[in-house]
Amino acid sequence: MPISNHHSEFQTAHSLRALGDFYYRDAQPTAVANAQWIAFNQDLANQLNIPASEQDTDEGLAIWSGNQTPEWAKPAALAYAGHQFANLVPQLGDGRALLLAEVVDHHGKHWDVQLKGAGRTPFSRGGDGRSAIGPVLREYLLSEAMHALGIPTTRALAAVASGEMVFRDEGVPGAVFTRVASSHLRVGSFQYALLHGGNEKVKTLADYTIKRHFPHIAKSTNAGNPYLAFLQHVAERQAELVNNWLRVGFIHGVMNTDNTSICGETIDYGPAAFMDVYNPAKVFSSIDRRGRYAFNKQPEIAKWNLARLAETLLPLLTADESSDATADQKEAAIALATRVLDEYSEYSEQLWLANMGAKLGIQHATKSDKPLMQAFLALLQHQNVDFTQAFWQLANELNCTQIATTGPQSPASTLFTNPMEYTEWRQRWLERLIENDNNAEQVQASMRKVNPAIIPRNHRVAEAIKAAEEDGDLTRFHELLEAWQEPYKMPMSALQVELYQAPKESEEVTRTFCGT
Repeated sequence: MPISNHHSEFQTAHSLRALGDFYYRDAQPTAVANAQWIAFNQDLANQLNIPASEQDTDEGLAIWSGNQTPEWAKPAALAYAGHQFANLVPQLGDGRALLLAEVVDHHGKHWDVQLKGAGRTPFSRGGDGRSAIGPVLREYLLSEAMHALGIPTTRALAAVASGEMVFRDEGVPGAVFTRVASSHLRVGSFQYALLHGGNEKVKTLADYTIKRHFPHIAKSTNAGNPYLAFLQHVAERQAELVNNWLRVGFIHGVMNTDNTSICGETIDYGPAAFMDVYNPAKVFSSIDRRGRYAFNKQPEIAKWNLARLAETLLPLLTADESSDATADQKEAAIALATRVLDEYSEYSEQLWLANMGAKLGIQHATKSDKPLMQAFLALLQHQNVDFTQAFWQLANELNCTQIATTGPQSPASTLFTNPMEYTEWRQRWLERLIENDNNAEQVQASMRKVNPAIIPRNHRVAEAIKAAEEDGDLTRFHELLEAWQEPYKMPMSALQVELYQAPKESEEVTRTFCGT
């Protein structure tokens, strides 16, 4: 891939452009009235070798607000289609986002750097291409917290207030967000290629994606059928990503095919939220009236989205890539794709058992452990127990001496209104742990690695957004951003203990909005 080197260490590339402007449209950011810093991610900037002059400086402010296009950027809005709540929209595209460049980090890895909310693009469809401050703060907080949780995600590089109002239901302050991702290619990118360019455009995009993101396929046992290997890799990453979401109680909210990253990163934090009281059918999107994207449906929806990707690749899965493949070849391609989807289901189930086993301190969990796992989740649901606190305090049960009666150092039993049911389950759990032959300290340490104490709770995110919208006060935002960087540590400071608490009924946020 061609790399142009403008600075001693800072390297940029524009590899997607080599495929032609079928896949994107050139567009320029629209300047804002009065750019002011909200936040800048110094660590990420250093990883990307961004020159000091373009970090949190006046020059940086001009770049990350969209007021100045640096010489290394070639802004473009990407083209994609998507199934939105199962309805196919043939053309969506970046309506308020511009890819500036790929930036190459010191490991040689390429990262897409994209401005969001920088004005209209050819795909804006009547929208203003702007973003309100609320969604910008939400995405900044959630993506950085997700990274701290060790879950693949897009990252936040910068957030800038625009000094302008944007009009949604009412006027709210505007902002521009800089998002960094391994790639902005999604299942919807392949759907767009098929719908508007046919098999040839799908093949071009698939070849590019394999070369950029899965170069090891050429050397693997599946080198003879790279497109099948590609589908398998995407399926594996989706299974791993979604099972990580389930592990921490995360609900994406809109798992449309245009929000499904080919690289297996969490992308698009519109109505995304973390679960408080455990409810497997919980939804957060204000428009998800039928529960399509509920917490427990996420593995199934990922599979549905993978099936849509598989459909675009079918002509490439057999030797004959022409559109007039024989009925036998089509059948063979469908059989290959179906096998990948079946393997996804099996792998996803294995990951669920492994993750739930780890959460409960069970090494090498098997299917025979499932009833014990499901019994605990059922207890949480019936007794309205907070998901995060339940698993965190369960590890406290392995302390020999229990002193606390509330908060992060108290035993799990304090969370249940009917402790008898819990005590019976606890007995079964402790008996299962004894089989592993590990000491209590080891089990507790292993549980602490996968069960966060502090998650980005919705009512806290809402507090930060409200303070910024109403008073221009970013204190809470910065407090939360820092506190959520160490999710697996025992909460000790007053702030950490406060952020550990579940919301009171009056504080609960039950719906979130896309914010476009």
